[in-house]
Amino acid sequence: MLAARAVSEFKKSGYFVIPGVIDAVLNRRLGAFVGGLANGGPGSRRLLDEAWCAHLAGALRGNAKMNSLLPRNAVAVQCTLFDKSPITNWLVALHQDLSIPVKSRVDSPECSGWSEKEGQMYVQPPVVVLEQLVAVRIHLDDCLVESGALRVVPESHSQGRLSPERAEELRRQNGETVVPVARGGALVMRPLILHASSKATELRQRRVLHFVFGPRKLPLGLEWQWAV
Repeated sequence: MLAARAVSEFKKSGYFVIPGVIDAVLNRRLGAFVGGLANGGPGSRRLLDEAWCAHLAGALRGNAKMNSLLPRNAVAVQCTLFDKSPITNWLVALHQDLSIPVKSRVDSPECSGWSEKEGQMYVQPPVVVLEQLVAVRIHLDDCLVESGALRVVPESHSQGRLSPERAEELRRQNGETVVPVARGGALVMRPLILHASSKATELRQRRVLHFVFGPRKLPLGLEWQWAV
């Protein structure tokens, strides 16, 4: 049974690939929606402002293939378009996703790394918040090794916030796994898993809708900018 196997592997490794989440018809429609959003850059972080994106977030929550991997009573709190193409081709060094989008700044020593991106406030919350998040990467194009597929360090998601030294130690200890995903498939992952990607060597479009799901309420007076 997919659900039982997915939950077990996801809990252990910190990631799981589910093929065929988006069918060909919906994939073409999504491609039309995201066309031009990158505006010559790598993508956009504010897609939950778009009605089609909010609707897709709800469909993902109700998807029988993946709802067992999402937080209970999850809400979508962010969606980012990553559009790697012959024009915009980049690499991402090994890292964890530590920042979340919030409505406004709060005065708490447990919050750090305040920043602003695309006019939106971001913060690094306590690790107990980060441990509750799940990212769902919907692939609108085939994402193969040659097109800059994600590389992950399995089981690194359970180690909390990592120093650079500890991150390198885990990479040597656990190794890196390249995670190719076919068009229409989803890579479900914990944002705390160590991950990276190389530049594409075969220059064709690689569009990914990167959703983040989390609990409806945040501690310390923090509020989500979006909760869809």
